[in-house]
Parts: sequence; C-alpha cells; structure tokens
Amino acid sequence: MPPFEVPEGDPFGPNNLPYGVFSTSESSDRRVGVRLGDHVLDAGAAALALGSPYASLLARPTLNPLLAAGRTAWSDVRRALTAWVTVPAHRETLAPLLHPLAEVTLHLPFEVADYVDFYASENHARNAGRIFRPDAAEPLTPNWKHLPIGYHGRAGTVVVSGTDVVRPSGQRKAPSDAAPVFGPSVRLDIEAEVGFVVGTPSPQGSPVALADYRDHVFGLCLLNDWSARDIQAWEYVPLGPFLGKSFATSVSAWITPLDALEEARVAPPRRTHPLLPYLDDAMEEPAGYDLRISIAINGQTVSEPPFSTMYWTAAQQLAHLTVNGASLRTGDLYGSGTVSGAEPGQRGSLLELTWNGRDPLELPDGKRTYLEDGDVVTMSAWAPGPDGSRVGLGEVSGRVVAG
Repeated sequence: MPPFEVPEGDPFGPNNLPYGVFSTSESSDRRVGVRLGDHVLDAGAAALALGSPYASLLARPTLNPLLAAGRTAWSDVRRALTAWVTVPAHRETLAPLLHPLAEVTLHLPFEVADYVDFYASENHARNAGRIFRPDAAEPLTPNWKHLPIGYHGRAGTVVVSGTDVVRPSGQRKAPSDAAPVFGPSVRLDIEAEVGFVVGTPSPQGSPVALADYRDHVFGLCLLNDWSARDIQAWEYVPLGPFLGKSFATSVSAWITPLDALEEARVAPPRRTHPLLPYLDDAMEEPAGYDLRISIAINGQTVSEPPFSTMYWTAAQQLAHLTVNGASLRTGDLYGSGTVSGAEPGQRGSLLELTWNGRDPLELPDGKRTYLEDGDVVTMSAWAPGPDGSRVGLGEVSGRVVAG
C-alpha cells in the first residue's frame, strides 16, 4: 500500500503523527521523523522542501529545539504536518522522504534534562501497602491523598525502547539474613508508566500553575521504570529509591503530542480528601487521559492497566514538582508512577501481579515471580481518537541480560 494511504483503523494515521528521531542505513545522521502508518517522514527534509518557517526546528538531530519553541510553534508545526501528509498536491515532493519503519533505526528522541518519578496510582499504592505493611489498618501512607509522592531519578540512564537492560547488582538483605550480601538482583521487576516530556522551561522560583500545564508539556510516551525490588528494599530507608531504580528507565521511541490526545482527555477519579489550592483541580479542565496499556512478557500478555484510574494527574504532578520554586528545563521527563487498575489483571508490576512472589505467573516458557535473564518485556498502548479511531502510543520494549 502506498505510504500516504494508511489503512482505516491504523493507530498511526494522520490524526496521530508522533515525533521521533531516526537514522537510515545510508546515513548515520540523526533526524527528526514523524510516523505515518508503517513509514517515517523525514520532517526536517520535508520542511525544507516545502519552505516551512519551522525548518530550522525540524532539521535537527533531536527534538529539543522543537520542544523549546513553545506551544504556538508546536501547534503550527502539527497543522503543517497534517496538511503535508493529507493534501495530495504534496505527495510527489514528500514520497522520497518517507522511509519504511522496518528499515530505519530509532534513537532516544530528546536529550533528557532531569527525570522525576511519581507514585500516582491509588490501586498500586494500596497494593504495595498491603504487601509491605500487611498488618496496617490503612495501606496508604498518611500523605498519599494530599500530595503526589515522587523522587528525583537519574536522567543519564533513560534509554530508548529496544535497548538491552543489564541486570543490576547491589546490596540486598532479606529480613532473616544476619548481614547484607552483594550480587545481582534476584527480584528484577517492571513498572508500567506513562512519561511526560517538558518543552517550555520555567525560571527558578516561579511555580507552574495547574492551568499552565499544557503550555509546558509537549507530549507523552510509554515508560518502563525497571526496579530491583531486593536492592530497593534494603536501601530505601530513610531517603528512598537509589540503586534499585537508577540503572535503567526505558522510554518509547515516539513522543505523542498532547494535541493528538484531545479525545482521550477524561476527569480523574473522585477526590476523597480536600486539596490545597495549588493542587485543587475541581474548576480546571479534565487532565486525566484514557490510555489503554498492555504488558507482555516474551510475547504473552500478562496485564492491561487503565491509565484513566490514576488519582493524581500530570498537571498536578507538574504543579507539585515546581511549587517549591524548582525550575523546568527543556527535556525534563517525569513518570506517572506505576499504572495499576482495580482488577488483578490490571496490575502494572510483577510485585503486584505475583504478590511479591507468592503467586507466580504461568507463562508458556515457565513460571515467573520476577524477571529472568533473556526475558523481553514489551508495553504498548492506545487512546481513543476522533470519530472512533485509535491513537497509538507505540511501544517500549527491553530485554534483560546478565550483568
């Protein structure tokens, strides 16, 4: 089928147009690409060929210049791209600039400035509380319904989908052990998340209000925040995650602009506790997203978490991240935290799916409590689009290799 004639129902039609960075077998030069069906449009070359005023933003080896240009530029570029791939008069010019997806190499689409991870799913937080504090009357910590809990992660180990994940080593200590030991993690886990990519920066000392979320966040991607549960359990008191999380965070190669997800916007779950003014979104536009996530291990689907159940929204997370005066930088990435639904088949981590190893998963190649070397974890997702269509979020995949 010709590149411009995307089959009906394809989740990467003209209403989507996610951004990535690619190279070809003919040239190792990296360039901004836009996905259309099973092809990638060289966006910079297209902009130059069609005389776009935004060519300087697109003819670059990373998305960061476009991210920094701001919301007006984002909207203008998206309108232009939509016209380029849908107006027949442009086809002769653009046809040579479309590359089969199977023949290109995809790269990390932006330079990550800072990385922050949150803990925004009530279902996940309650499950974790029940696992680690089974005798507690309330699984949630006292602060959970009052603020989006998060921690500052490591930007330098954010990797693109398809990158192998080396099993981390570190200290671990079981409750029955007399002393800690050092070695490879034996409880390597996944965390199914959604990542939000910051475009427009903010000055230090100037908090970002809920209403300004869409002026700063360019788009979102799928994110797997790999976790070494045994290393994390020994190290996290009193300062939180460190080596158990910093070894790798995988993101999808495609960044879906927020403008492609208008039909997917939904209200978050009902608030059960009064919120302080900077987090109170009762009068704001809906900031939740109806994203349908699927998790597979070695090709076998093990869970389908719904993002619409997330208690804290990306807008609230951004407001909380900056309320103390912390600045935003172009390329900042923040993760939603593990996405888990209310049902057992909707849990976003092996910690929950196996109840910390008590209930192993049955896979075609054997049982799993946590990940084994050679396991391939793949997350994919889609969101409702206009007129009953689907907007694909691509996938994030990684294979575990021995350290």
